[in-house]
Amino acid sequence: MTLRSLALLAITALSTSCSTAHIPPPTDPARGNLAQIEVVDRTNGTTLPVYWYRGERWIAGTPGHRYAISVRNRSGGRVLTVIAVDGVNAVSGETASWEQTGYVLDPGRSFDIRGWRKSQDRVAAFEFTALDDSYAARTGRPENVGVIGVAVFREAPRPELTPLAQAPAKSSAESANDAARGRDDAAGAPRAESRLGTGHGRSETSHVTYTDFERARPTPDEVITIRYDSRENLLAMGVITAPRPLPTPRPFPNSELGFVPDPPR
Repeated sequence: MTLRSLALLAITALSTSCSTAHIPPPTDPARGNLAQIEVVDRTNGTTLPVYWYRGERWIAGTPGHRYAISVRNRSGGRVLTVIAVDGVNAVSGETASWEQTGYVLDPGRSFDIRGWRKSQDRVAAFEFTALDDSYAARTGRPENVGVIGVAVFREAPRPELTPLAQAPAKSSAESANDAARGRDDAAGAPRAESRLGTGHGRSETSHVTYTDFERARPTPDEVITIRYDSRENLLAMGVITAPRPLPTPRPFPNSELGFVPDPPR
């Protein structure tokens, strides 16, 4: 049985061309068969490395830094991506479930989801913050803070249109992501002892349009999950292993001047 999704947000903008310096991740990125997910620290303009730990993907966020979830469609057809942050749907604000609204991407397209959707034109920026200050905790739902989830759905086959019934071409929606990966001012001081969550940050421009999308099946074809916390907490948990300092060798370990001592008696 197929489901018809209502009021979906269609992302028609192409990938933006940015001068972002990408950090080579220590492990494979969050790449599935249908979509690839990266988390971009917008404050310093870097893609956060992904660490594998006990079968889960982890990233280290910095308190006070804004971030974006970069989603790229790797398939040959349109896909619907339902985005959940801390167990909350990033578009509707509902406690997240698969059948809710999300973002539709054309083949090969990508989009940076930079915040909680407030309207077709505005978002409240995603921002790493202390758990108690996270949007989920402030709305009474702290149980799932610290996780990003993307459920990906293939589209059901669409009937071909006859030449007379073809719809006019739609213009691309304006993208406000041209500077999404640029350097922003940091906000807030780090609090390493607290677990990280995602705050409801300042209002920003982000344009999208509506489209129809019929899912090929009611359950996701793919679910990509990324957990996150501060670097200090990931070090304490063993997710990140801190390199041990190497001893500094000395070319002349006994460099004091002197003469031959007497042998021991």
